[in-house]
Amino acid sequence: MPSRKERSAAHGSATSQHSGWDSPARNTLPVATSMDRPTIKDTLLQVSRVWKQLAWDGAMSINTVDEYIEVIERLISFARAQQVTQLDDITAALAEAFVNAPGHDRHRGVIATPAGGTRRQRRSAVTSLFTHARALGLTKAAPMVDSATIARSPRQPGADLQPHEVARLQFHSERGMPATRHAALLALLLAGFCSAEVGAAASGDLDLDARSVHTNGSTRTSARSCPLDEWGCQVLGLRAAYLGRRGPGPHQLVASATSAPSVVQSSVGSGFGDIARRSGLSTHTRKVEPRDITRYVARKILNETGQLSEVARRLGLSSLDVAAGLADLQWHTGGDAA
Repeated sequence: MPSRKERSAAHGSATSQHSGWDSPARNTLPVATSMDRPTIKDTLLQVSRVWKQLAWDGAMSINTVDEYIEVIERLISFARAQQVTQLDDITAALAEAFVNAPGHDRHRGVIATPAGGTRRQRRSAVTSLFTHARALGLTKAAPMVDSATIARSPRQPGADLQPHEVARLQFHSERGMPATRHAALLALLLAGFCSAEVGAAASGDLDLDARSVHTNGSTRTSARSCPLDEWGCQVLGLRAAYLGRRGPGPHQLVASATSAPSVVQSSVGSGFGDIARRSGLSTHTRKVEPRDITRYVARKILNETGQLSEVARRLGLSSLDVAAGLADLQWHTGGDAA
């Protein structure tokens, strides 16, 4: 998952939430026939209906819809700072400047050079906006058509965490618990949750008597119940009890219930980064990420059960190939591991 730390372009900041939406009505998408020079904002309103319809049809992730809307809202602010409000006035130069504009991290610090993932996301959103705007008859412009592809960095090898290193992460995550979220976050990752599932987990998902936690899954994983070990039961029970004293639940265990999905995942990554740095495992030469916990869990399940299908089931995966990759298994035979 690419970094989401550059959450705002230099001249804009998105503040609205978009994830709560009803199914769009069929055959109601407006088609412009005589609209004269639509604004970027008006175009976003119409194109966002197309995106939501695509998400409803299963052709697009609702998370992507939210991200695209957020990016174009930032484009509106960025363009307004250049005295541009009309869609057709967005030139290739302005679009490219937006894609490469400095951003801010979650502490509002300036990031002069945005990460490749952030630039790709901006480029993709602007391209999609103009593609669908042309289909709706709102413009004939295509400012990103000659934009160079933004290369992806080679995938870095995993941190290959060992049991004693996971124990260090657990120890350092307990600082300030249960008032802090770090131990609960790590416990959910060790149960087999992905970052999106960790952010959505609530106290009502816990069944401490059965030593398990339920997740409804994510865009890439299936709903399931995951077993908790003794440490996970302890820290999650303490966290749920602490939150319960604040008022009636259920309560989100790690992230804010009002945050957009992209913000939630970024928050989970940031929280795990705090644990990894505090433990001394994440350094300038070695990066430890939530996915490294998933790899550790996958290897552990495979070693305990000998079944690749069990790895896929516990992690909510539909692909044995993906499960094999996470478990570091050379997967050639098409059957479960012996």
